[in-house]
Amino acid sequence: MALRILAPFDRPGETPMRAEIRPIRWQDHQLQLLDQRRLPAEETYLALSDYRAAGQAITDMVVRGAPAIGITAAYAMVLAMDSVLNKSDWQAALASAAEELRTARPTAVNLAWAIDRQLELARAQSSAQDARAALLQAAHDLLAKDIADNQRMGRFGVEVLPERGGILTHCNTGSLATGGYGTALGVIRAGFAAGRDWQIYADETRPWLQGARLTAWELQKEGIPFFLNADAAAGHLMATGKIHAVIVGADRIAANGDAANKIGTYSLAVLAQYHQIPFFVAAPLSTVDFAMPDGSQIVIEERAAEEVRRCGGQEMAPAGVAVRNPAFDVTPAGLIAGIITECGVARAPFTQALAALRT
Repeated sequence: MALRILAPFDRPGETPMRAEIRPIRWQDHQLQLLDQRRLPAEETYLALSDYRAAGQAITDMVVRGAPAIGITAAYAMVLAMDSVLNKSDWQAALASAAEELRTARPTAVNLAWAIDRQLELARAQSSAQDARAALLQAAHDLLAKDIADNQRMGRFGVEVLPERGGILTHCNTGSLATGGYGTALGVIRAGFAAGRDWQIYADETRPWLQGARLTAWELQKEGIPFFLNADAAAGHLMATGKIHAVIVGADRIAANGDAANKIGTYSLAVLAQYHQIPFFVAAPLSTVDFAMPDGSQIVIEERAAEEVRRCGGQEMAPAGVAVRNPAFDVTPAGLIAGIITECGVARAPFTQALAALRT
């Protein structure tokens, strides 16, 4: 997985409000991923030409966020096609590569969704060369559609959030977690573009600090006013009247509206209910797993203990201490005021509402 430093995002004379963040791009027959592990200190891309390296990049959190993982997987399938072009049994070889990619991270449904779409498309082609061209175009289309869908999602979200007040968000749900623009953070961007009088509060989001490193970086680039706060401060902020709505993303949503998201989301939903603060989820319909009736079946990824023991490269706990490091939790649908999608806002009962948006 070779590291190359490419041109930075900002163009000469460009203001922060106009900065475009594109974490995923295809250039020179390679998949190029903004290495989110290095932000905010460095803006560098990994240039990948091997599908296994793309899968490892997903596992290693080079790219993260359900929509971004799905787009990356779509391009990884193009790289997989490159590795099987000269094989007589290219369809079987591609299916084998797809199974390898499917194991990169278990919780985000967009990973398997994108792989399955690409597999089905490849099988419909008459030759490996045709399949490769079709998969590349489909990946390009998915990237463009994701950005357009996020912009629509943003407009729907602005209509259901309060016109003024404090908005709390968790983890990173902006351009970095998608093809561009963002889900929950996209709603925040749309709100400021529409003139909403909001004060944003961003949870730091331990242990990977996606809020402190990534959301803060994006908001600063956008010129959006915000406070960065410790995760444990959320209850105090709600109790003292600073928060008027919570909006988060999701990595998988069950058919009944139960939503898996970054660890700590469930705690926020419980706190929000206690303080009578509306709690919203923003995610594309591709994140809804309609084959999964409820959240009890969602596989929760357990990550390495070192992510908790260490912070900023420094040991933070006694050597060898036992650690639990679930990367996600599941928020029951009963705690969610609405699920904001690119097709509209679903409200309880979510089974019927989400299905109606799908049609």
